Amino acid sequence: FYYFVRLCLDKILLQCVLQSRTLSGADAINALRPFYFAVHPDFFGQHPKEREVNENSLKRLNGYLENLQKPGFRSFKPTQLTFYVREREPNSSNVQESFGASGFRAVSFTLHTRDLLSTVLDILNSCSLSTEHVQSLNVNSQPHKEAKSTVNRPIKWDKTYYSFTGFKDPEEELEQAQRVETTLLSWLDDNEASAVKKLKKSLPLRKELERLKIELSHELQLSDIRWQRSWGIAHRCSQLHSLGRLVQQRPEILENVKGRTVVFTDRSGMSAAGHIMLGTMDVHHHWTKIFERLPNYYKLQKRLLLLEDRISQLLGGIQVIYIEELQPLVTLEEYFETLNSFYNKLRDSRLPFHPRSLRGLQMILESDRYAPSLHEFGHFMIPTVCDPAALQWFIFAKAQEARDNLKRKEEMMITERELIDTSTERFSLDRLYKEPSVSSAQMIDCCQRLLEESLPYLQGMHLCISHFYSVLQDGDLCIPWNWK
Repeated sequence: FYYFVRLCLDKILLQCVLQSRTLSGADAINALRPFYFAVHPDFFGQHPKEREVNENSLKRLNGYLENLQKPGFRSFKPTQLTFYVREREPNSSNVQESFGASGFRAVSFTLHTRDLLSTVLDILNSCSLSTEHVQSLNVNSQPHKEAKSTVNRPIKWDKTYYSFTGFKDPEEELEQAQRVETTLLSWLDDNEASAVKKLKKSLPLRKELERLKIELSHELQLSDIRWQRSWGIAHRCSQLHSLGRLVQQRPEILENVKGRTVVFTDRSGMSAAGHIMLGTMDVHHHWTKIFERLPNYYKLQKRLLLLEDRISQLLGGIQVIYIEELQPLVTLEEYFETLNSFYNKLRDSRLPFHPRSLRGLQMILESDRYAPSLHEFGHFMIPTVCDPAALQWFIFAKAQEARDNLKRKEEMMITERELIDTSTERFSLDRLYKEPSVSSAQMIDCCQRLLEESLPYLQGMHLCISHFYSVLQDGDLCIPWNWK
C-alpha cells in the first residue's frame, strides 16, 4: 500500500511540474523549427498537391496557435490536420514509417490541447520528430491552469488508479477528443452566416473582375486569363488593372500574344505548357521584357516539341505530355533542360522498344521522384533519374493497365462533370468547383454523398471541394471531400 501511495504522489508531482511549464509564442516557434523544416511548402515545389495541402494546413495550425495565446480564449474544437512530411534521411534504416518513392509521407493528427507546450509536443510526436530540444527551452514557471501534458508517461497506469484517485484518464480523454469530429451540417450551421456576409461584400468586385477579364481577353485576343494561386478577388482585380495600364502604355509589345493564355503567378516567363507567366511581384518593366522575348520563346517551344517527338520515338511511340494540374508550374527553359537530359540518357542506353508498340500511351516527366508509377488517368509518371532498364520493365508490365485507365478516364471525367452540374442545380449553388489537389475519384465520391443530403445552407453560395473546412475571404465555402 505504501508503494502504491508513493506512486500516486509521484504521479501528482509529475503533473504539477508539467502544468507549471508553459511556452511563450517565440519559444513555440523555436521548438517547432524541425517541424516547419519538414513540412514547409517551398520544399514541395515539384509536388503541387502536397504543397497545397501543407499550405492550407499551416494556415489552420497558425490560427490554432494564435488562439492559444489569446487571453481568456476558451472556445476550442478539436482540429484535424494533415501534412506531408519530408524524409529526414533518405534510405535511412532508422526511419520506421513507410515513405513513398518521392521522399515524403502523409501524417494526420488531431489537436485538442489548450496550451502551447502540449500542442508543440503533440505536433512533434505525431510527426515522429525529436522533442528533446523542447526540454532545454527557457519556459515560464507560472502555473497554467489549462495545461495538459501529452508527453510519453514513464508508467502506464492501470484503470483502477483513475477510479481510486478520481483523476481523469488522459488516454480516454484523447480517444474521446479524436472521436469528436466536425460534421458537415454542424460546420455549415456555424459558418453559413459569416460566409454569406463575405460573399455579399465581394459581389461588386466579382462583377468587376469578370468585366476586366472579358475586356482584356477581347482586346489582346487571349485564349484565357488564369491565376496560379487562390488569390482574393481584390488582388486579382488589381493584377488585371496593372495589365490594362501596360496595354495602354505599350500596345506595340503585345502583338505576339494572340491566342495565348496569360497566367498570373510567382514569377515571370513562359511556362512549360506555353502560357505567358506574369509574376505578381514584378513591375511593368519585367512584364515588358517578357512580352518582348515572346518570339524567342516560341522558337524554343518548337525545339521542345521536336525533343518530345524524339523521346517518343525512343520509347515505342509513347506520347510525352505536360499536365498543368498535376505538375509544377516550371518555365519553358527548365522543362527543355529536363527533356534534353532525359533524351540523352535514353539515347545512350539504346532501349529495345519496338517502333510504335506503345502508341496511344502517355507519360509525364517528374524531376524529384525516384520510382515510376501509373496515374489513375492512365499516364505514366516517370522520374528523370529513373534507371532505363527499370523504366523499360515497368512500362511493359503496366502497359495494358495504362490503356484500361485511359479508357476509364473519359468515363470518369463525364461522370464528374455530370455530378457537378447536378449538385450545382440541386443545391442552387452559384458555383461548385474543386482544388487541383482533389482527384476526380474523390470529387465523384463527394458529390454522390452530397446529393443524398438536404443542405438548404448552400443556396447561392460558392462551394469549393478541398481537404479541409474553411471560409475564404470572399465568402467561398471550403469543405473536405471526405466530409462526415
